[in-house]
Amino acid sequence: MTLYPTLTTLVNYKEKLEEIKTLKLEKVCVFFTGLNFEERKVLFKELKKVGVKEIPFAHIKNDMTLEELNLLVECYHTQRMNLHSFKEHAGIYDYSKYKDLIYIENVYVAFEEEEIRKWAGICLDFSHLENDRITRPEYFEKNIKILERNKIGCNHISAIRAESHLNSDGFNRYDYHATNNLSDFDYLKKYDKKFFSDFCAIELNNSISFQLKVIDYVKKIVNE
Repeated sequence: MTLYPTLTTLVNYKEKLEEIKTLKLEKVCVFFTGLNFEERKVLFKELKKVGVKEIPFAHIKNDMTLEELNLLVECYHTQRMNLHSFKEHAGIYDYSKYKDLIYIENVYVAFEEEEIRKWAGICLDFSHLENDRITRPEYFEKNIKILERNKIGCNHISAIRAESHLNSDGFNRYDYHATNNLSDFDYLKKYDKKFFSDFCAIELNNSISFQLKVIDYVKKIVNE
């Protein structure tokens, strides 16, 4: 199991870039989910400026061009990418060139094995899985069976809090992309080590420094 800090882009990421530079981190995951094409061009330039040499795992978007994926693989040695189900966000471009590197994430749409098998396998988001265990046990049980039968090539790790919130679609959820409490990762104790890959991204909008604390904490609780 290898865990990486992540530059998320659904919030302002400028401070994270400064942290990456200050901490001299050459290897980070990047989630492009909050950016359009022009904004991604800016981010790629900024990543080079702060000294990032490798992006082992990237959360790509359905509007990213093949040239952008080429850049990730050829210049940043990206070995894993994930997308949401195409039932949720239909693809625009032909990504078949990288089908062996792209994994489908569990979000709110239940896994469909037919779709998973068109790609490299599953990107397991633990917080989404745990949220289903709490709020939608029938989806949880279905997904666990699918996880047992398919390759898990990468993971997202976010927080599960005691209090719920309503998401933009009006669903009650316990998974969060921000937290101040390391104990919000204790839920990971429930899951077998076989569900963890060598490409685990800490999906938090928190600072890189806090993410590094989460990495140390998660390593300890998973290895207990």
